[in-house]
Amino acid sequence: MNRKAAFIGTGNMGGALVEAACRAIGPDQVVISDLQAGKAQEMAERLGCASTGEGAAAAARASYIFLCVKPQALAQTVKELAPALAGRTVVSIAAGVTTASIQSWVGEGIPVLRVMPNTCASIGHGMLALTAAPDVEERHFAAVEEILSEAGRVERIPEALMDQFTAVAGCGPAYVYQLIEAMADAGVLTGLPRRAAQIYAAQTVLGAAAMVLESGGHPAALRDAVCSPGGSTIAGVAALEKRGFRAAVIEAVTAAFEKNQALGK
Repeated sequence: MNRKAAFIGTGNMGGALVEAACRAIGPDQVVISDLQAGKAQEMAERLGCASTGEGAAAAARASYIFLCVKPQALAQTVKELAPALAGRTVVSIAAGVTTASIQSWVGEGIPVLRVMPNTCASIGHGMLALTAAPDVEERHFAAVEEILSEAGRVERIPEALMDQFTAVAGCGPAYVYQLIEAMADAGVLTGLPRRAAQIYAAQTVLGAAAMVLESGGHPAALRDAVCSPGGSTIAGVAALEKRGFRAAVIEAVTAAFEKNQALGK
């Protein structure tokens, strides 16, 4: 049976996209493969999609091949899949590896796209960027957007901005988790039960993010609206400024960006 999407690699990021694809196009349209065949089989049984132990076998059974492997392994993975890629469309999620590099490996005539997701895609709240080689047709963009439609927000961006996007959105959940953990720890320190502190912190981050997206307001303006003169919030904000909170976040994103660029070399 020819399926719409094959996913080669079912790690954290690949697994998140597999789950989203099964919701979007149906598990009967998805086939997966992983070096750990048992891992792919277990996921397939849970989601209702198909699995195979060999990546080439999975690729041969689908129209869109999602390469969900680490950047360092991408070239070798493409080499192994090459005989099965004719007539297919290749979609990579490898950070830092350009469509030009991938095109040189797969050969001319095979459409190549790149997607950068984050793990929040597994619950439908991801932020994903989509780009492609210059000659990729609109129908290929549309098909990939359909497959990923249940992963979250998908935006097309120039490939020149993919490393920057990855540093903010691809890596971003890790930064936010650290913020939530720190807020919850502080809650426990001041007397809240652990579970309650974690819920309060996470819901607060969720609500603040929704305010930015739904109101369209600048984060600084939304922050100022919470800060009463001489109040507790501005005292907390001042403490963050004293400790270099914003500078630390900027440095984290910059470090991730530089690493993304290094991975592509």
